[in-house]
This record gives sequence, structure tokens and C-alpha cells, in this order.
Amino acid sequence: MDGLPCLWMRGGTSKGAYFLASDLPTDRAALDDLLLRVMGSPDANQIDGIGGADPLTSKVAILSPSTRDDADVDYWFLQVFPDRPLVSDAQGCGNILAGVGPAAIERGLVGATGDETNIRIHMVNTGEVATATIQTPGGRVRYGGDASIDGVPGRHAPIPLMFDDVAGSMCGTLLPTGHEADEIEGVSCTLIDNGMPCVVMRADALGITGREGREELEANADLKDRVEAIRLKAGHLMALGDVSDKSVPKMFLVSRDPGGAALMTRSFIPHRVHATIGVFAAITAATAATLPGSPAHEVAQLPEGTTFRIAHPGGAADVLIERDEAGRVIRTGTLRTARKLFDGRVFPR
Repeated sequence: MDGLPCLWMRGGTSKGAYFLASDLPTDRAALDDLLLRVMGSPDANQIDGIGGADPLTSKVAILSPSTRDDADVDYWFLQVFPDRPLVSDAQGCGNILAGVGPAAIERGLVGATGDETNIRIHMVNTGEVATATIQTPGGRVRYGGDASIDGVPGRHAPIPLMFDDVAGSMCGTLLPTGHEADEIEGVSCTLIDNGMPCVVMRADALGITGREGREELEANADLKDRVEAIRLKAGHLMALGDVSDKSVPKMFLVSRDPGGAALMTRSFIPHRVHATIGVFAAITAATAATLPGSPAHEVAQLPEGTTFRIAHPGGAADVLIERDEAGRVIRTGTLRTARKLFDGRVFPR
């Protein structure tokens, strides 16, 4: 095989391979087989592929001209599991989304329109449209800049992402059970989807502080078993069905942040602990904090303005939450960065 054109990029706090749909098989089984070989799965180390031995670095974005009049490019996200022969499109990814605008320009799907280029991105996994603003002085993507995000060293060009109508992206409605809180396995949980299906619980309800490090949480077998038992039951309640082989819902353990952030979070995604936080997961967790009666609201320190700072193991992420007079969330956004790492051809095993 002569190899496939591949753009490897960091998007937000993730890394992934960006492909044009026209370069890939249209048959889903053939596509999954190809991507497993590209990434080196199933192998926990992904030693024979380009995956980084972590769910955050084993991701794929497939781009194509948009099938919708209200968007410029279609973006289909696929999660390639490192240690299992599984490729899932059961969720979107807001971090990899940050690289879609630059990648679309690099690949000629969208032309630069000035010093800044607004790109409307149809997120195929969920059906929503996001608007990304890309720095394009001289008609080329600029990756360097003064913006920084926790979990990524250095400073880069800012990429604002704004979302409309992401509530119920996969579950059909913001609160699939209609309740701010449901009890599962003796734990009060908010089952919520504002761009990402999540189960939000108080960390202390599971016997931890919520400030533990990633390694400590992953070594806690009893905690992981309990979280997974809740997740499997929540999947049915959220109209997701049997989620034993799905990457959703994400599991959020929240607590009060001593540093003054709106929430302290630790998230299982679903079986590994996230080193930082996903974009849509952060938005969904912040939304849960606005709901009186939810576990998140009980520990939240709500800001007076629209910026919710969500603490995570690598620092914190800022989420923009706009609410109407009744307090309902009507629009969300976040700031990410991205960087082109290499552009070339990848050779599957």
C-alpha cells in the first residue's frame, strides 16, 4: 500500500488523524479495519501504529464538503480504542473539533476569507453546527499566538468555538429522564446531554474528595467498578441502550473547588480518567451546575457573569454559558487552540 494522505494535529487537549472522506473506504467495516491498523489497535501501547496509547491521542476526524446549506464542512469523529478492536462514532469530540477549521483550510475544502475566517462545521455525529473562527492572515492558517489552554504547553492562536442548540445531541433532550436528579445504585445523579451525554455525581457520594490525581483514581478498582455499574444503568435511562461497548455516557465526579472555579471535576471517559476535560463534557457539566436540585448545583460556585471556569486534573477550562431570564441555558461556547504536527502519508500495518 502506498499510504494514505494524513494530517496529524493537536486539537485542544487531544491529538488525532485528520483525513478526507474521499481518501477512505466507504464501507464501514473496511473503514474500521483500516483505522485500527493505522492507529495500531488493539494494543494498549499502540506500538505498531500512530496512536499514542491513550484515548485522548487515538482519535480520527473525517472531513468532506458539507451536505448542508448552513455549513461549510462535514466533520465525522471516530474514537479508536487503543486496547480493543473497536471504532466508535457514538459521540462527538469538541477538542478534535478545534482542528477541523484549520484542517479544512489546509486541505482546500474551505478558502480563507481575510485575517479571520469563520467556518461553519456540521458535526455529523450529533447533527449540530458549530462556528469556528480561524486566524488566517495572508490567506494561510496561523497556529502561533497568545492564547493558552490548561493541559497544553505554550501559547497558540485562539480558536473560539460557538454552539447553538446542542441540548439533547444524542439523547434527544437535555434531561432524558425529565429530572434534575435520579438515584442509581444509591447515588444521586444528573443524567444530562448538552452536547455530550454525561452522568454527573458528587465525588463524596462515592467516597472520594474529587481532588485525587488521575493515577490514584485509575488504581481504585472498587471506585471504577461502582462508576461502571452506574454507567450501565444510566445508559438505558438516557435512551442510549446497552452502553457496555460505547464511549458514552461520560462519568463526572464533581466537588467544590478550593480555588474558586465553578466546579472541580474528575471524569471517566468512560474507563480511563481524562487528563483534562472534553469540550462538550465541560459544557454539559457546567450546564448541570445551573440546575437547582442537581448534585453539581449543590457544590457549585456559580459565577456572576457568563464564564464558568471548570477545574480538571490539568488545570481549568473556561466555558461560556448564556442563559435566558428563566435561567435556561440557550447558548454555549469555549476557547480552544490547535496545531498542525505533521502532514504526509500514513502506512497501515
